[in-house]
Amino acid sequence: MSPGIRATVKVGSPEGCPIAAFSQRTGTTVDRVSTSAASEDGSSDSGGSTTEFLAATDEEIDDVSGPIFSYGSTNLYRHAHDDSSCPCACLGSFGCPVHRYVAEDGDLTLVFHAEDFDQLQAIMAEFRERYPDIDVQRLLQPPLQGSTEEQVFVNRGKLTDRQHEVLQAAYDAGYFERPKGANATEIAAELDISQSTFTEHLVAAQRKLFEDILETDA
Repeated sequence: MSPGIRATVKVGSPEGCPIAAFSQRTGTTVDRVSTSAASEDGSSDSGGSTTEFLAATDEEIDDVSGPIFSYGSTNLYRHAHDDSSCPCACLGSFGCPVHRYVAEDGDLTLVFHAEDFDQLQAIMAEFRERYPDIDVQRLLQPPLQGSTEEQVFVNRGKLTDRQHEVLQAAYDAGYFERPKGANATEIAAELDISQSTFTEHLVAAQRKLFEDILETDA
């Protein structure tokens, strides 16, 4: 079995990431990278790469070129990396390309594959030194069930702290079991909130997660 590890981490407002800053300034979510190409001199390091991405805006932002091309409601932007301060370039210095990322409200969620636990430790040590506001959201090791197409990215960062607390409490109490380990009234009392507030947060949390699982728009 492969010793590789699939990691999902969230970096809060990473300094040196123009795409994360772009998402905050424009109020858009960037989750589709079109391409990353080497510079004209043929270098393959982070200092010579150019990243293209799509965003549902037509605003012009400093440090990002574009709109370069329009696809109806979305536009193509381009950014040339001139240093290794951004999380993606930092990750690339370990030989790990970004498998998927989501930039939203200035925060960056990265999915990458480490070759083994030692490499993961080295990457996370560097991340924590550079970016204090980092959260490891998920670690997976094979074997994973289902095909690659069936394995979807669930952005837990969509949940508010209260929604996460309510969802965790409901799960721990056996709310989703049959028969239920506890009902809404009991869990709400444990959290010191009303039943209606408990239900409101639980439904909101489930809807956000289902959007990713079912790959639907909000």
